[in-house]
Amino acid sequence: MTPTLDDVLAGPAPATIADVVARMRAIDERLAAEDGFAAFNRLYLAVTEAIQAEAPRFDAPEFLARLDVRFAVLFFDTLRAEASLPHAWRPLVEARGRAGVIPLQFALAGMNAHINRDLPVALVETWVERDVEPRRGGPEHADFLRVNALLAATEARVKPSLVTGPLRLADDALGRLDDVLAMWKVESARDAAWTNAETLWTLRSAPALA
Repeated sequence: MTPTLDDVLAGPAPATIADVVARMRAIDERLAAEDGFAAFNRLYLAVTEAIQAEAPRFDAPEFLARLDVRFAVLFFDTLRAEASLPHAWRPLVEARGRAGVIPLQFALAGMNAHINRDLPVALVETWVERDVEPRRGGPEHADFLRVNALLAATEARVKPSLVTGPLRLADDALGRLDDVLAMWKVESARDAAWTNAETLWTLRSAPALA
């Protein structure tokens, strides 16, 4: 019998970027095309595949790989969460089956929640696991910033498949301007995520306050 989405999500936690890619592909095969999570997963899968291809050339590839895995696990947790669903994810979850929402809107909503809420958590978890002190200018931070370029390239490649209806005409009219603005926001959000992670790192001995 073909495994269901619940079966896929209940499998062993991924240990490598290859495991993450495999799980995202399995998720893509089991989500309906109109499901809001399908649009986000499609974009996230493309970004993860780009990181997988580039990972050997990063300055701290082991750290990057663990961050990628821990980051993705938080998304997988969200897919199977119920009462414990993080607040940041609720707009996407509540609208995932709503008609009239284009795939790009769902994808951006997922990026917003995943970067702003999950990325700081994943960074702290990876710093603790790898026994690495957060340091701006260090190899881990340099790799973190290099991912921005991969995001920009992947977004440009995948976006045509996520833009439908009248918005396609507006996108054509704006040309690269909207892409530049969108990626500026993503880079700003990722910068803020690193800053928030530094705060959580400082507060790690006070979990309730963190």
